[in-house]
Amino acid sequence: MGTLTFGVLSLLLLVSTGVFGQYTPDWESLDSRPLPEWYDQAKIGIFLHWGLYSVPSFGSEWFWSNWEGFTMWPSKYSFSWNAMDLGPKRDLLGDLASAIRNKTSLRFGLYHSLYEWFNPLYINDKANNYQTSDFVNFKTLPELYEVTELYEPDVIWSDGEWEADDWYWNSTVFLAWLFNESPVKDTVVVNDRWGGNDILCQHGSFYTCTDRYNPGVLQPHKWENCMTLDKNSWGFDRTATLSEYLTIEELLETLITTISCGGNLLVNTGPTLARRMEE
Repeated sequence: MGTLTFGVLSLLLLVSTGVFGQYTPDWESLDSRPLPEWYDQAKIGIFLHWGLYSVPSFGSEWFWSNWEGFTMWPSKYSFSWNAMDLGPKRDLLGDLASAIRNKTSLRFGLYHSLYEWFNPLYINDKANNYQTSDFVNFKTLPELYEVTELYEPDVIWSDGEWEADDWYWNSTVFLAWLFNESPVKDTVVVNDRWGGNDILCQHGSFYTCTDRYNPGVLQPHKWENCMTLDKNSWGFDRTATLSEYLTIEELLETLITTISCGGNLLVNTGPTLARRMEE
């Protein structure tokens, strides 16, 4: 299984011995970590939703709810259901990371969905009232360690957490490793979507609270307005009309109210299929 499995086993050993380093796997300790300065200064981010749902490009990105999780990198934990084994036959995530780092001054971040509606391991854990954690141990956590070590993102934007609590996802264990031992331990930031409603808008490097969160007043904790140019969809929808997109005036108003209240603006767009993927 390689070094990533060793990483997971090492973390389990650390849990049993109580040794973690500066940050321990509890929210009080994790929340004490200072926000890396670069994130507060960034102000504006670009969010891209592109996946299998971009091929039919019908309705919205929720079209993919009928499929299990498909990774944009050649994951060991998504065998024959990733962008290297199927479709473009490329490490799309690696290509994007390389282009951003070599040709721009942008920071590179990743979105990761914790759960997959129709993964048999998740369905079984859910049926067991989350007293088993096969899906987390064999899919979600290994993927998170893998993608962090391979691509060293400065943002890990978690999602798909709401059906189970953070203890099921083992979120604090992963975050303690991320802040103590990972290759991006000094620069990485994470959002607040790590399990259940008691984590959302209460724990994390920055709060997202809800999609398109825009409180309109200054907040005591760093926050982010994650919004999309298409009012209805995060992924590309070929049936969308111009009236379904924000106007420049609406976008500027959102930008101004967000930054003036201490937030960062994360502007999403859903790209179409690349025209020359074979190259």
